[in-house]
Amino acid sequence: MTTEQTAFSALGLSEPTLRALDAMGFSNPTPIQTETIPLVMEGRDVIAKAPTGTGKTCAFGIPLIECLNPDMKDLQALVLCPTRELCEQITADLRALIRFNPAIRIASVYGGQSMNRQVEALKKHPHIVVATPGRLLDHMGRGNVWLGNLYTAVLDEADEMLKMGFIKDVRKILNATPGDTQVVMFSATISREVMDVAWEYQHDAVEIQVAAEGDSRPRIDQYLIASSGSQRMEDMLSIIKQEDYHRVMVFANMKCTVRQLTERLQKRHGSVDCLHGDMPQSLRNKVMAKFRENKLEILVATDVAARGIDVEDVEAVFNYDIPEENEYYLHRIGRTGRAKRQGAAYTFTTEADKYRVRDILKYTRSAAVEMAFDAEGKLCPAASLQTEESAE
Repeated sequence: MTTEQTAFSALGLSEPTLRALDAMGFSNPTPIQTETIPLVMEGRDVIAKAPTGTGKTCAFGIPLIECLNPDMKDLQALVLCPTRELCEQITADLRALIRFNPAIRIASVYGGQSMNRQVEALKKHPHIVVATPGRLLDHMGRGNVWLGNLYTAVLDEADEMLKMGFIKDVRKILNATPGDTQVVMFSATISREVMDVAWEYQHDAVEIQVAAEGDSRPRIDQYLIASSGSQRMEDMLSIIKQEDYHRVMVFANMKCTVRQLTERLQKRHGSVDCLHGDMPQSLRNKVMAKFRENKLEILVATDVAARGIDVEDVEAVFNYDIPEENEYYLHRIGRTGRAKRQGAAYTFTTEADKYRVRDILKYTRSAAVEMAFDAEGKLCPAASLQTEESAE
């Protein structure tokens, strides 16, 4: 396929959108964008299975922007997502896409932010609203949002949203839309809950599956390191120093671990902060802004707090704890290796984790190299160290 055939300009997009994509550094669509954009612009319902890092936001955001009528005051498009961070990230990406379309208005509503601020944004008659289900229902109950003229509803990370217990909220929201509303769903996995919603609210939907292969597959070197307890932090700092990393994310399973690890790292490294569910939204926003602006070198986070993080130049990810769910491993390591950059993912393991790690790698179809530190403290493939020991 030639560059001309795969260029955004071949998709019949408007000049303002093409200018915005150029300003964002995008010239050619990813596979999910190539397949999805024409279908959504035609008004078709779509259910797309696509992994993290394949360009889903532009896949639904571009057709939403292309198809709405800026002269209408009613809300025309809704994007539902599971977390505040993802809500903010999608809103930022959509605003980048309307950089040269000043007539289009976008609002985001999610828990943890001032209701009054959101009410003021909704009074300006946004064309697109990005929301978490609970806060949107709250605004609907107060009469701040009307979905009676909605053209398109997008469910992003539908599997995670429904798994988190939002299925009743999602149904209430979709029941408030017109019967002919276009429903577009993006999901990393097609669970039974996702299929139930698809069967109930979609009409003659087109199913799309995009594997993270070839150019669209994140380029991530994956490593396993036998380490436990406080030694994990020492090993991590050693790797960061050896590899000269300056943009790192560290994942732990529990909020208390995140807090404790952050405090210890701050004493040793300095440029460190964290994200977890007990933090007020205003503080989480400040931490994320610092990380995006390169004012933090290490960000420690729980899985839920980090779901909306989309920072292109993360150099490495560390799994301080083995993730509790197989798909969390993909979400974690998918924070690096973005925008065709090379990334690295390090997972600390113990002998007791052996079978759990095997299941994760099998589930995610990943391959990881076992690493160990040599006598000089340099990280090397464990197999090469065993060979050297045998030779001696």
